[in-house]
Amino acid sequence: MNEAAGEKASEASSTNASSQSETPRDVLVVVSKLKSYIKAKSGMNTSDGIIEVLSDHLRRIADQAMESARSDGRKTVLDRDIRPLT
Repeated sequence: MNEAAGEKASEASSTNASSQSETPRDVLVVVSKLKSYIKAKSGMNTSDGIIEVLSDHLRRIADQAMESARSDGRKTVLDRDIRPLT
């Protein structure tokens, strides 16, 4: 591999690593909908602290689903890539 190609490969791998570490930490749920659901189902209120924890769980579920799709050679995450809750 020539020097220029080596530099490009190095830049690509560092860009990949930095984009993974810079993944947005946005809220992944509609907070008002979740609070309404919990209130309607149980009559309970919902702490704001649950939102970040639930978003973290959703990220892990999405990560596993992406890995499942990738291991099947697909670029599309399908419903079958989501593991059922036990």
